[in-house]
Amino acid sequence: MTTDAPTLADALPALLAALGTELDGPPAITLPPARSAALLLVDGLGRELLTEHAADAPFLAAMHDAGPLTVGFPTSTPISVTSLGTGLPPGAHGTLGVRFRVDGALLDALTWTEGTTDLRERLAPEAVQPRSTLFERAATAGVTSTVVSDRAYRESGLTRSALRGATYRGVGAMGDLAAETLTALAAPGLVYAYHADLDQLGHLRGPGSLAWRWQLRQIDHLVALLAEDLPPGALLAVTGDHGMVTVDRRHDADTHPDLRLGEPVVGGDPRARLVYTRPGSAADVRAAWTATLGGDATVLSGDEAVDGGWFGPVEDAVRARVPDLVAVTRGTAAIVRSEGEPVLAKLPGQHGSVTDAERLVPLLVHHTA
Repeated sequence: MTTDAPTLADALPALLAALGTELDGPPAITLPPARSAALLLVDGLGRELLTEHAADAPFLAAMHDAGPLTVGFPTSTPISVTSLGTGLPPGAHGTLGVRFRVDGALLDALTWTEGTTDLRERLAPEAVQPRSTLFERAATAGVTSTVVSDRAYRESGLTRSALRGATYRGVGAMGDLAAETLTALAAPGLVYAYHADLDQLGHLRGPGSLAWRWQLRQIDHLVALLAEDLPPGALLAVTGDHGMVTVDRRHDADTHPDLRLGEPVVGGDPRARLVYTRPGSAADVRAAWTATLGGDATVLSGDEAVDGGWFGPVEDAVRARVPDLVAVTRGTAAIVRSEGEPVLAKLPGQHGSVTDAERLVPLLVHHTA
């Protein structure tokens, strides 16, 4: 699963090039020159969803789309945010899933926990993801960077892993997000802003639901106001970290006897499961999962996923994190864990697989003279 199209990892290098700083040669995406530049990432803003609901987001729909961009696999937030922050594919930065195995632990990359255990000391984010971030590299090149995001994420494992090197401006509401973004844009430099609520409502109510559409309308208004108040010479880009689909068929990996065969450790998320098997059981587990899931999923070995480029080129230091099996769902199916993930298992909105609805995001651009 390889692509030559621009990816989410190309977004910040493009903004830095617009500021006059090329870190690794000419960028994959060309943006107009700017004095300051901001990238607003709207969690869950898939390109197909935006196209389908353009009437609810007229300002966003009218913006120039320098994409579409593809996001890394699995198509979920920690993978995408780490690719965005490092400019690297998952196989290089090593965040291979929402939950993936690192040094014997099944690390939840969103919370940096295993179960209820905080792993930020045992598995320091800077060690799990040791590659320099684009913000660190930008600082070396003399470019000031600012991250504007929820104050609760300031010391999170994902922030330390993917976004270190920037000044963190913690916010508590949409107005706060707008104010801090515009304040940062008043000076030369790079700004990354993050908004989570569209994804939350997509999970809870379903993408395209009335609640989701109202949230999209608010985001459209937010972006319009930001564009109206941009300082001279500023560039504003808007993207997403993944899209989303509504699921209506669930296979339960915690209760179905055939999916429990061999007692595998099941990571990933409901649309893209990373399966770690006991020694010698991988073939039997794969056969059981393939037969049980039928046309609802493709079950690959880890080697097949690596050879097929699902994670991008996989570096030697990351290879031990690759699961024994990868189960990627099709259509509107999900592989849930009713016991291990009881809340997530019930949600109608899911993402992680490789459908265009999940893996394509826009790169919408507005520029002031």
